[in-house]
Amino acid sequence: MSGTETLDHGRPGSRRSRRIDVAEEKRNGAAKVPQAYEGSAQANDVDVDLGKLFASLAGNWRRILGVALGVALLAFLFAWMSTPHYRAETRILIETGESVFTRPDANGDAYRPILDEEGVTSQVEVISSTDIIMQVSQKLGLSKLPEFDPAANMSTLSRLLVIAGLKSDPHEIPPDERVLKSFREKLNVYRVENSRVIVVEFSSQDPQLAAEVPNAVADAYLAVSRDAKLATNSDATEWLAPEIAELSKQVKEAERRVADFRAQSDLLMGQNNSVLATQQLSELSSELSRVRAGRAASEANAESMRKALAAGGSIDALPEVLSSTLIQRLRERQVQLKSEIADLSTTLLGNHPRIRALNSQLADLDKQIRVEAQNVLKSIVTEVQTAQLRENQIVSDLNTLKAASARAGEQEVELRALEREAASQRQLLESYMTRYREASSRRDRNYLPADARVFSRAVVPSEPYFPKIIPIVSAAFAASLLLMSVATLLQELFSGRAMRPAPGAHFEPVEQISMPTIPSGPDDDPAAMPVVPDQEEEDAQPFPPPGHIGVERAAERLIAGGTMRAIFVSPEGDEAAATAVLVAREVADAGLRVLLLDLTVSGAASRPMLDSGRFPGITNLLAAEAQFTDVIHPDHYSDCHVIPVGTADPARAMRAADRLPIILESLTTAYDLVVIECGPIDAAGIRRLVGESTEIFVSVLEPADEVAEASEDLRAGGYHGFILVTPVGHDMPTSPVPGRSAA
Repeated sequence: MSGTETLDHGRPGSRRSRRIDVAEEKRNGAAKVPQAYEGSAQANDVDVDLGKLFASLAGNWRRILGVALGVALLAFLFAWMSTPHYRAETRILIETGESVFTRPDANGDAYRPILDEEGVTSQVEVISSTDIIMQVSQKLGLSKLPEFDPAANMSTLSRLLVIAGLKSDPHEIPPDERVLKSFREKLNVYRVENSRVIVVEFSSQDPQLAAEVPNAVADAYLAVSRDAKLATNSDATEWLAPEIAELSKQVKEAERRVADFRAQSDLLMGQNNSVLATQQLSELSSELSRVRAGRAASEANAESMRKALAAGGSIDALPEVLSSTLIQRLRERQVQLKSEIADLSTTLLGNHPRIRALNSQLADLDKQIRVEAQNVLKSIVTEVQTAQLRENQIVSDLNTLKAASARAGEQEVELRALEREAASQRQLLESYMTRYREASSRRDRNYLPADARVFSRAVVPSEPYFPKIIPIVSAAFAASLLLMSVATLLQELFSGRAMRPAPGAHFEPVEQISMPTIPSGPDDDPAAMPVVPDQEEEDAQPFPPPGHIGVERAAERLIAGGTMRAIFVSPEGDEAAATAVLVAREVADAGLRVLLLDLTVSGAASRPMLDSGRFPGITNLLAAEAQFTDVIHPDHYSDCHVIPVGTADPARAMRAADRLPIILESLTTAYDLVVIECGPIDAAGIRRLVGESTEIFVSVLEPADEVAEASEDLRAGGYHGFILVTPVGHDMPTSPVPGRSAA
């Protein structure tokens, strides 16, 4: 076979337009290619030898200790030569100064100082205000002290810096501003967290001054607070006086209008502070209801008695009959006569004159009772008529009072409005007068306590707070010791002396596959040519030889079967990788979305598609150096896409070989077909590449030993359905050539 192979970059069977040299990198000799994708190769990594790393500290202890002692000595000199500073503090409690006896409103919340967090924070700003600082400065004469005036005692170095323009001249600043700036630098006012306590802290070179200043600041703050309250009280008194005078006139005028309106409208007041007409209307309404109820009851009694008399029935059960004394006496006489008749009937007959006389009297009594019942009925009828007349009269009076009450109601509305206005003005006047009396009494007695008090005054400090020689020297020694130790460790680490090979950081032995020697002519070494297998080896084949097809048939098989992955194994090396390229282009020309993934060591499949091998690819993706959009490139001669081998370190990429199935799943989702060119790989190496709907092809140029070994290995690995594919221009023989290497 010649050293170069001419492949068509278009469809199979078209004119060959480009020559691809696929044997340039694999020249004479049997090159050994490791199966890189059989498993995850271990990186040749190193580890840190902690013993050697920390042993460097012991080896350089003199230098570390010497530097630390030098820094400690410098810190000691700095602390010893520094001017001592003293600090003192005064504590102020923010609380109301009024007692329950002197508070203007002891039972309410109308007068209460602001004691919340914002209020206390505001008082901190008041204490550190410019007015209080200037008062304290003038009281203590701080402007005369060199400590508060940088221009009073300038050093030679400071004067030179001012002349050189490297420092501002303090004489250009007014003296008050210089004192104020120095005062603020030494003053610290803050609020104690979760309390109403304010701390006034001051530092100075003079311990006596360090105690006097915070006490003076606290006294000035209390004085300012009292003066502010006094000014507010005086302003309130001056404002209330004319307001009270004017309001008194308005109250008199409002009450006069109420009295005049009441007199003009003749609105007489009755009980419960109501108008007389309204009260009479209510009483007549009650009387009318009572009269109507009585009349209805009388009418009912008369009707029942009338029905009883008309029917001739007994009237003894009627209430009016029972209440008549005459009828009751007649009934008693009737009972007596009936008793006498009953007694005489035992000795006398019915026609006896005595019995006849008694019966005659009894009949007269019945007539008298009915006559008396008629009289009772007449009296009831008379009562009904009287009640009707009374009802008519009350109704007439009630209508008259309704009209009068309506007029009184309208007038009463206006009267109530006048009374409300007069009452509100009087209430406001009384409130103003109460406040005025309180304010004027406080002003006259000069009693306006501040809403704060000093509960801890500053005392003269006996020890300076700066410099603390022992803490400063100790901190400098410890810090320099730590920094020197870290610097020594870093120096030892970066020098590589503290490194050692990591446990197990070596490559496991991998199976070597001999690449065929590519002869340059017919006179080259014949050992590289395929050898005819022996007949005994041919008879020992466990499986029959697999079928073989061309590029077009392979593409048709992939399209018709809906295959998602096509794995190409090229046991003859880089030359056979052209088969995967031609099949991928054939399927892409049919209109499917196809991607070719090049997993060969030399990039034999992707280089003719991209005309270069320096594109980022699968190794960059596995090494997390690129994303999908960075490693997918278009084929220069078809619609196929390709992911080349890449430019990353293969050892580093193979550490993440477990990600390869995930990457393939993602590519299978995005493309109709993913073609994977694996090069000379064995059955174990393609296990992580096989997925759902996968076809395995073996690229064949010549029936050499490598093809037979690869076929046998695939069968041993459980892959019996692979297909031999030959590119255009290479036809497989109908039967294997006899020889010792036939599989």
